[in-house]
Amino acid sequence: MATAARSRDVAIQMKIGVDVSGWINRRAFGRYTRELVRALVSVDRRNDYWLFLDAETARSSEDLPPLERARRVLVETSRPAARAASASGYRSLRDVWRMGRAVRQHGRGLDLFYFPSLHTVFPLSTQAKVVVTLHDTTAERHPELIFPTRRGRLLWTLKTRWALWRADLIFTVSEAAKADIIRTFGVIEHRVKVVPDAVDAGFRPLGDRAQTARVLARYGLHGEDRVVLYVGGIAPHKNLETLIDAYASLIRGPGPGSAKLVIVGDIQENVFHSNYPAVRDRVARLGLGGHVVFTGFVPDPELVHFYNASEVLVLPSFAEGFGLPALEAMACGIPVVASRAGALPEVVGDAGLFFSPHAPLELRDRLQELLEDQGLREELARRGLRRAREFSWERSAQAALAAFDALVRDHGPRRA
Repeated sequence: MATAARSRDVAIQMKIGVDVSGWINRRAFGRYTRELVRALVSVDRRNDYWLFLDAETARSSEDLPPLERARRVLVETSRPAARAASASGYRSLRDVWRMGRAVRQHGRGLDLFYFPSLHTVFPLSTQAKVVVTLHDTTAERHPELIFPTRRGRLLWTLKTRWALWRADLIFTVSEAAKADIIRTFGVIEHRVKVVPDAVDAGFRPLGDRAQTARVLARYGLHGEDRVVLYVGGIAPHKNLETLIDAYASLIRGPGPGSAKLVIVGDIQENVFHSNYPAVRDRVARLGLGGHVVFTGFVPDPELVHFYNASEVLVLPSFAEGFGLPALEAMACGIPVVASRAGALPEVVGDAGLFFSPHAPLELRDRLQELLEDQGLREELARRGLRRAREFSWERSAQAALAAFDALVRDHGPRRA
């Protein structure tokens, strides 16, 4: 018995295939793919990694793990998967078939194949164990806010059902998302493991105010502006209309009327369903044109300056599997005002204030409370810095690796 127990604890060497064709996506699933895979390859000196991706993604990605740590299999496709897997489009069957064929041809002897995102899943013919990350169930809970067409909704449903049926193990990013997946799909609890998002070390308090002022000036903001910040997708489920209404009430009432609302989010290469025109029109209709700034996409080296220049980050979403901007803001020492939706209370903890996503006046009150109380801002900032230190990509990679080990060890590694 003792010998058997020891054998179950011995780590085995695995050949792990990973789909990294979502690498260039600018939203959460792209960041999760990049950060988690880089961390896995960095901390794991035992296993062999094979990265499968379309050739165009490889050509445009300079930050892939080094070849000496992870081999690459490049597949010529008509479009990058990160752009083709969109709310209004779909990947061609030929491209999907080519990805699957590449795994059959080059992935012989794989013990495990990992999809860091369900968005870029493709059918596999392999004896390897399969792990899929499903970030949340927003598409199932609010399909009318995610898909502009019934066709898009149907294709997503079919892909999701197939992927979860095919997966031997499902990763997700929070306990709230795990509970939703179990409840929505009837998945057995032990098949779902939490491997959370984390925050890059580049998001931190900055001391160079002059450099921050220069960065913001490029987006039309001045150093003396007080900033209420939103970071994320410009999409219906992000509930920006409630934020706009709350902000309009805030600046017209007594108190901090000089604060600007800065909305950071991709408005040009967003592959998901966007309601940017409706949000922009609402701003104009309420006469807020001089008070609201849409920056478009902001790269990380500049985004950290936006966090540091802000009084507060606001996340008004109807649903969030994690809420990565909240963690980034806390790592920069910025308090958070978030809706009581999905994983946001779990991620933010005691480092923020909360409101109902359906109550713009409650959001206005939370913003006014923070903007008028410097002591409260400083206390929440201290709590946020402590909270953010609980998350790291290295810890997330260790959690993923432990789950990989257990899955393959319990069923035995496959050898060609």
